[in-house]
Amino acid sequence: MSDNKRIVLAYSGGLDTSVAIPYLKERTGKDVVAVSLDVGQGGESLETIKQRALACGAVEAYVVDAREEFADEYCMLALKANAMYEGVYPLVSAISRPLITKHLVRAAHQFGADTISHGCTGKGNDQVRFEVSIQSIDPTLKAISPIRDLSLTRDVEIKFAKDHKLPITQTEKSPYSIDQNVWGRAIETGFLEDPWNAPTKDCYSYTDDPAFPPVEDEVVIEFKQGVPVKIDGKEVTPLQAIEEMNRRAGAQGIGRIDLIEDRLVGIKSRELYEAPGAVALITAHQELENCCLEREQHRIKRDIDKRWAELVYDAQWFSPAVRSLNAFIEDTQKYVSGEIRMTLHGGRAVVTGRRSDSSLYDYNLATYDSGDSFDQHASNGFIEIYGLPSKVAAARDVKFGNGIEVPENTVE
Repeated sequence: MSDNKRIVLAYSGGLDTSVAIPYLKERTGKDVVAVSLDVGQGGESLETIKQRALACGAVEAYVVDAREEFADEYCMLALKANAMYEGVYPLVSAISRPLITKHLVRAAHQFGADTISHGCTGKGNDQVRFEVSIQSIDPTLKAISPIRDLSLTRDVEIKFAKDHKLPITQTEKSPYSIDQNVWGRAIETGFLEDPWNAPTKDCYSYTDDPAFPPVEDEVVIEFKQGVPVKIDGKEVTPLQAIEEMNRRAGAQGIGRIDLIEDRLVGIKSRELYEAPGAVALITAHQELENCCLEREQHRIKRDIDKRWAELVYDAQWFSPAVRSLNAFIEDTQKYVSGEIRMTLHGGRAVVTGRRSDSSLYDYNLATYDSGDSFDQHASNGFIEIYGLPSKVAAARDVKFGNGIEVPENTVE
């Protein structure tokens, strides 16, 4: 195997990446290795995709079922971080790109490639995520995009496929650009690019219409150190927990998101998302943290969660900053164990119960009934000391004529 004579291609099995195999070979003179991952996106089997890649001219096809790896090492990190970009989006695409990149680099090392190719355009976030991740793992590798760098437009693709008699069936193009995995589904472009246009029913796949829900569904999720381990008393893996909550929360229309999003490349875009399992699990996890995290630790973590989501959205999964935040987040999960009961219905996941052996909620301190163990007399001194800086400052304001004016009582 000679060095520097191969390109590793992130291969989905669709028209774009199928055409890219011989197109890259013709334009660069390098053989192409196709890499495909199952991250829970559904659709065709890995074996079908593998055989199509080889039939289109790939010299090797590297396929891997990465669903468990994705759930365990990527989705669970996002869950522990309560990751919601701009407060609502649970990073569906952003957390899958580092995993895909890791396998692309692994294949490049295994098959002697010096270049990695992806199918991103020049105005999206994913081109940055792939290429920054590649640089972070192996800075000696180059990255190219046929669409961005080699002018592989759709009309060129269709003509190229016909001229080369590629074994792919040209189907009617979806009006949307869709990316999906087990953590959720992203939908954009087409008529959605006008932000005044409301989503239509055909936009959605993971969720049913929340306006016509089935009977409410009560679920109990047990966590151990921030990770779901049981649903309604039945043991689950992280992947099983996500799949089960996708099914149950999706049936109730939970997790539909429609927002104008600030992209990493500096533009605003209109995005739709469906993430029923992610939204339900994050809702439950946040409520358990409310019980189990100490006040100042909790305040800091809410700030860290926001920055974690922004950094991961912005292609920094492998950065020193995110590694350091991961250490803090992991430490906070030591006592995040217990059960959360939720009612799923009509687009909402509502927490109705919490219990944990490691909870900091103390009934005897919180109750207003007899048995109250809180020393209310201690509050007098606490208020005096806590308010002392404000009291001293207020006295100075009055001295210099800048005190807070209180209107005269005009009631006769």
